[in-house]
Amino acid sequence: MSGMISRRIAAVVESLCREEPVVALQGPRTVGKTTLLRAIAASEGVQVVDLDDLATREAAAADPATFVSGPPPVCIDEYQHVPAVLDAIKAELNRDSSPGRFIITGSTRHDALPRAAQTLTGRLHLVTVYPFSQGEVSGSRENMLEVLFERASSLVTSDSSQTSREEYIRRVTIGGFPMALGRSDTARNRWFDNYVTLSLERDVADLSKIRQKRALPSLLSRLAGQTAQMLNMAAAGESVGLKADTAENYTKLLESVFLVHRLPAWGKSLRARAVATPKLHVADSGLAARLLRLSPGKLARLEATSLQEFGHLFETFVVSEILKQVSWMEGVASCGHWRTHDGAEVDLVVERDDGGIVGIEVKAGSRVLDKDLTGLRILKDELGDALVAGAVLHTGHRAYTVEERIHVLPADRLWIPVG
Repeated sequence: MSGMISRRIAAVVESLCREEPVVALQGPRTVGKTTLLRAIAASEGVQVVDLDDLATREAAAADPATFVSGPPPVCIDEYQHVPAVLDAIKAELNRDSSPGRFIITGSTRHDALPRAAQTLTGRLHLVTVYPFSQGEVSGSRENMLEVLFERASSLVTSDSSQTSREEYIRRVTIGGFPMALGRSDTARNRWFDNYVTLSLERDVADLSKIRQKRALPSLLSRLAGQTAQMLNMAAAGESVGLKADTAENYTKLLESVFLVHRLPAWGKSLRARAVATPKLHVADSGLAARLLRLSPGKLARLEATSLQEFGHLFETFVVSEILKQVSWMEGVASCGHWRTHDGAEVDLVVERDDGGIVGIEVKAGSRVLDKDLTGLRILKDELGDALVAGAVLHTGHRAYTVEERIHVLPADRLWIPVG
């Protein structure tokens, strides 16, 4: 993989292959799953079965057993095109279920495929591959979430952040898709447009025959307008002429091909009664910016609408970066957002298996006001010592501790490692 961006998730996959019989890499198209699979295959001296190739796909559909045989690891790319290979893999595992038998990739959520959730229950480990993290793009080994759990105070240093608002806007609007990096604004916009079109016309169509196909692009745009906000399915559907239940079904399809995702509500059992509604996030902030036709120039304007739009995009950007760090960490039990009926909120809550919890609030401004700490303070009162750390990430230049276990940090701590 010389000359290529190093993927943190690669070490996770290699470790899982020593423990699990089947490792499935799922995630958006063009996110680097195939590159990762081919690198592993090359290191093991095996070939990749490419089911994106129509001839190979037809042959595999006719005789899946042949295509899952061979020396391990059997590497299959875009397995969702021929779900029958999962039955063939199950038959192979009935004979030999030793670790490292199969590595498969898919651009559709595994649980959205016919019978897929049942076929390999207990024998398959799912790994979500996200777009590049900012640390991967910058060539740094970021560790902010890990440090928040282990020694949060070390993130508070006297070093002043050198990241300008313009640089944050640039990173947000580019996002992390490998093929969006390094392109001009015009070329990147064209790439995003083509990506959405192919995802809707090919991947969604492969999953379901929908009656109102023309509504999908408009629904996706409406959902993008709700990024980093409480999901209002009725409003999104009504705005494009869809009933709420139809909009819900179509949104599930968009989730299945990794265009959007719901961040579930967390902490519903706490005394401070939490809402159960999930937040919606577009899968990549660059994609969200393009769906909303928000250019760096427009986001840089110091006017109310632009500031609000950047705030939502910035939250999606930060949440996405933290979820990427979660993907290569061990022992994370759950992630969600927390909001009370009184309006107090924490944008992202990460809980470990041992019960330790980190709360993260996102502010796109350069100053953090006392009211911005309300949600973290209530959560701290509710959780006691279980709240290991609370952090407000902002676009300002200074890090400081507000009170015990609550810190304010420049958002570039996401990709600048702490020693």
